[in-house]
Amino acid sequence: MSQTISAPAAVTTVEAAGAPGRAGSAFGPLVLDVAVPLAGYYLLHSAFGMSEFAALAWSGAVPAVRTVLGLVRERRLNLWASMMLGVNVLGLALTTVTGDARLMLAKDGALSGGLALAVLVSALIGRPMMSPALMPFATKGDRARSAAWQRLAGGRAAGSRAFRRHERLFSGIWGTALLTECAARVVGAFTLPVSTMAWLSTVFLVTAIAAGSVLGQIAADPMEKLVSAETAEPSAR
Repeated sequence: MSQTISAPAAVTTVEAAGAPGRAGSAFGPLVLDVAVPLAGYYLLHSAFGMSEFAALAWSGAVPAVRTVLGLVRERRLNLWASMMLGVNVLGLALTTVTGDARLMLAKDGALSGGLALAVLVSALIGRPMMSPALMPFATKGDRARSAAWQRLAGGRAAGSRAFRRHERLFSGIWGTALLTECAARVVGAFTLPVSTMAWLSTVFLVTAIAAGSVLGQIAADPMEKLVSAETAEPSAR
């Protein structure tokens, strides 16, 4: 894996953006999956004179090991971790044959694209993947609000149709933001210097997360209001 944010780290960051109270849980993964590999790349390439390909490969050791350990600890096939592992194996195999550092950067864009497409498809089929990330923020940990959320999401409340529509919109916004980031990363991998993309790819992802957080309020605010209304409805208690 390259020095960019891995799938588990990206998902954790997205969840923290939707639920501010969980931001602290994202700090550790971001340090290990972003700061350590990024610093490692520049240290190996600039200070020790390694080739860009070798520096990228070695700097990805920490997030790669973390992905495998996550699979072992959970003892189940985690969607994001398995995507990450599969892309890593394929990317390393291809770059071993070609020795192309740009291909290694581009394959991380493919990972973001896979995540984006999964989020968009989930919105289209009515099972929006981003809802669990938003729920802690909208319910504020309150049991009554959580129950109201479940009623709205399950179609057992008056505002369920509007609620589900905003759910799909929220995931659609995030999927679009991540897909745009994917396109920018892949294009940049083949048009910009590798040393530039080593840090710019992280900027792309952070920007996509920021855009998703801001634009996502278009759907998140109405959903929170619907949860408040459903919680206050006497017949729903």
